Amino acid sequence: QLQLVESGGGLVQPGGSLRLSCAGSGFILDYYAIGWFRQAPGREREGVSCISRSGGSTDYADSVKGRFTISRDNAANTVYLQMNNLKPEDTAVYYCAAGQPWKTMCINPDYWGQGTQVTVSS
Repeated sequence: QLQLVESGGGLVQPGGSLRLSCAGSGFILDYYAIGWFRQAPGREREGVSCISRSGGSTDYADSVKGRFTISRDNAANTVYLQMNNLKPEDTAVYYCAAGQPWKTMCINPDYWGQGTQVTVSS
């Protein structure tokens, strides 16, 4: 069964950091571009960041530029989202997603994980 499994979410104070991980289970991630999306209560799901198969191309939402960094370790079959200087408005369920080609995947992925909760609060 093909699965994307997110981990690393939790409760953090404003200004803090978290690193989310997306692991492939029965899923070879280096065949795909990978993206992170998030959905806050009462809001539509939005794209946060995406990375091409090789890792040579990345894209970020304006709201996270300079604070979040996406990276991938294809040998470990894992993609990461390093989140620094977190703000209360970053509170959401964060989803990992996969697809091809990468620009299309950044908007409309083919595969989704189950999500991990990130809460930024003092």
